[in-house]
Amino acid sequence: MVESDSVLGGAVSTVERWPGVRVDRGSSAHVIIRHSGIVEELELERFGLRYVDCDPWGFAPAPVPGDDGSDGRPLVFSVDLDATCASIAAACGDADAAAYRRFVEVWGPRSAAVVRAFGDRPSPARLARHLWPIGSRRPRTPGGEIAVDFLGSGDALLDRWFSSERLKAALAWFGAQSGPPMSEPGTAAMVGWVALLHDVPPGHPVGGSGGLTQALAARLAADGGRVTLGDGAARLLVDGPAGARRVTGVQTTSGRRITAPVVVAACHVLATRALAGDDAPPALADADPPLGNGFGLVLRAQTNALPAYPGVGEEALQGLQLLCTDRAQLARAHGDWLAGEVPREPVPLAMSFSASDPTLAPAGQHVVTVWGQWYPYALADGSDWETLAEPAARQLIAAVDRYAPGFADSVQRLYVQTPLRLEQELSLLRGNVMHVEMSLASMFGFRPTPALSGHRVPGLDGLYLTGASTHPGGGVSGNSGRTAARVVLADRRPAARLRAEVGHRLRALRR
Repeated sequence: MVESDSVLGGAVSTVERWPGVRVDRGSSAHVIIRHSGIVEELELERFGLRYVDCDPWGFAPAPVPGDDGSDGRPLVFSVDLDATCASIAAACGDADAAAYRRFVEVWGPRSAAVVRAFGDRPSPARLARHLWPIGSRRPRTPGGEIAVDFLGSGDALLDRWFSSERLKAALAWFGAQSGPPMSEPGTAAMVGWVALLHDVPPGHPVGGSGGLTQALAARLAADGGRVTLGDGAARLLVDGPAGARRVTGVQTTSGRRITAPVVVAACHVLATRALAGDDAPPALADADPPLGNGFGLVLRAQTNALPAYPGVGEEALQGLQLLCTDRAQLARAHGDWLAGEVPREPVPLAMSFSASDPTLAPAGQHVVTVWGQWYPYALADGSDWETLAEPAARQLIAAVDRYAPGFADSVQRLYVQTPLRLEQELSLLRGNVMHVEMSLASMFGFRPTPALSGHRVPGLDGLYLTGASTHPGGGVSGNSGRTAARVVLADRRPAARLRAEVGHRLRALRR
């Protein structure tokens, strides 16, 4: 494995940002991979991976005094479904608590089917096999027909099930973490994922998000693999006549040539296209997946205190602090993003995992990550992110302070990752942490493009694609890598290799 960065793991890595303070560079909470089975398959606990469960996994504050509908009771989402329903009943009423319990019952099997689809190749037949039984074997549910639910918007789903705007806002903000607003078609399943969190919650590795990468590297070393940092791939080595081209290895930035019959590219699909250069076949050369105009802005703060939310103790700090009480806040932020503007009213998601992991900061100090979504990479008025970074960060800190008074005063040091810095630091083109947009038109067999959705590159034998650009998309998943590995192994079986070699030679003869 060759990596151009001096830090292993890209957006799943942790560095000592300040003396004694370990700060994630990308992801912090791991959700999808904990449902994939990959951690268990690779026995990563034997190689040092330790997860701390986020339980409660979600917290949504009460509206601040003066806001309409304020009742002073926060929402706390625990692994314990009974405790969650009790919190919903206290804040939103018994009817919504009962509806939530039924929602988890209905969407648990549906979301489990999505998990299986995420772990398989995205062909129409395979997708139908995973999803069809949950519709054909069940009667009509309060959520509507299965096709309507899956193809509909998250907002429409929430409106059918619940009456409390506070509850709908919290679930919509969770669902929106993949990028699309919950008003878009096909976003209902992103909301439905919460049903699984009552079985296996999000987790954060001890020592930071990079603990997952370090365990993977240790497993790779135990299997005889090697990792080289600071000397990444500069170009693909390609041989063969036109129409029968095949990859023979890579040349690194230092000029080193590594020969191999198979190259698996886990970088951005457009970075892979650049590595292929003039040897890129049409399927790769013409790839133009939607990258969007940025995704979000991240604050990494060293503080001398944890956020303190009125009406709840430190249990609210174990998971995702969903600081949204009305979906209109999300709509306004997304509308500003569409207009190429910084959100006038940013919506924060805060995480403070040093509350449960003392390895992240010295005694008396904490690490708080604040995520603000829908910040444009290119601003409509041509403004420079180097100039905007500080005022945008202050605005986002103030948005947290609105719900946790005193938070702004607790901030000692601050590292700001604007959309531009995310691109510069982590090679996330246009600041999109998902590589490619996660809308319905860019998922499953359309990701990153229909021609490249099978992890192979038609017209360039031996090159395989994986990573967030491919199915099932961004987030800490591992599914794409496992699926790509299975495709490679299948292609490398003797019979498959013989068929490939015969086909390769026939194509060469035709030329």
